[in-house]
Amino acid sequence: MNVEWTSELRARAQVHAALGEPARLAIVDRLVLGDASPTELGQDLGLPSNLLAHHVKLLEQAGVLERSRSEGDRRRTYLRLRPASLAGLRPTGRRSAPRVVFVCTHNSARSQLAAALWTSQSPVPAASAGTHPATTVHPRAVAVARARGLSLAQARTSRVEEILHEDDLVVAVCDNAHEDLGARAGDRLHWSVPDPARTDTDAAFDQAFADLADRITRLTPAVHLPGEQTDD
Repeated sequence: MNVEWTSELRARAQVHAALGEPARLAIVDRLVLGDASPTELGQDLGLPSNLLAHHVKLLEQAGVLERSRSEGDRRRTYLRLRPASLAGLRPTGRRSAPRVVFVCTHNSARSQLAAALWTSQSPVPAASAGTHPATTVHPRAVAVARARGLSLAQARTSRVEEILHEDDLVVAVCDNAHEDLGARAGDRLHWSVPDPARTDTDAAFDQAFADLADRITRLTPAVHLPGEQTDD
C-alpha cells in the first residue's frame, strides 16, 4: 500500500470517527445548510459552551469545519463546513417555505447572484434584498452572472422591509446583514460569503459566485414548498 493511499484512508477514517457521535453529527447537519457562530450553534442545539467547544475542536481537527472572522463585528467568528470533506452529503426535507429571500448589505452582488442561481435550480420562488441597499446592481455581478448563463439585466435593489414576508426563509449571505437583521427574520440561515466589492476584482466576484453556487446546490434539495411531497 503506498504512502499517499494510506494518508487518504487515515483522513477519511478521522472524518468518520468525528461524525460517529450524535452531537457532532447534529453540528455538521446544521452547518450543511449555513454558517453559524459557536453561540448560535449552542443555542440551536442546546449544547453548553464547554461541550460544544470540545465537539467543534474534534471536527476542526478532522478537517470538517473551519472558522472565519466576521466582516461586520470582528470580535465574532463563524463556523463553516468544508464540503470537500463530506463528499456526497446532501440535506433533504429540512425546510418548508413559500419563498427564499437572500439578503446582504447592499443587495448589489451576493444576494442578487444567489437569487438568480436559486431560481435556475429550484421551483421555490426567490427574491433578494439589502439592509442598506445600493442604488444599482454592481456591474461585476452582472458580468459574472452573464458569463455563466444567468441574467441580472432586470435586477433592481430593494430594502429588506419592502420585501420580507413573515413566512419567508431568509438566507443572509453577508455577515453584516446577518448581524443587522436581528429578530426581523425568524427562520434564517447564514452564509459567510466575503464581500467581493471590497477588493472589486473579477477574481473576487468569481470566488463569491463559486461559493454561492456550491451552497445553493447543497441547500436546494432541503427546501420544499409547503404541502409538497418529499421522498424522505
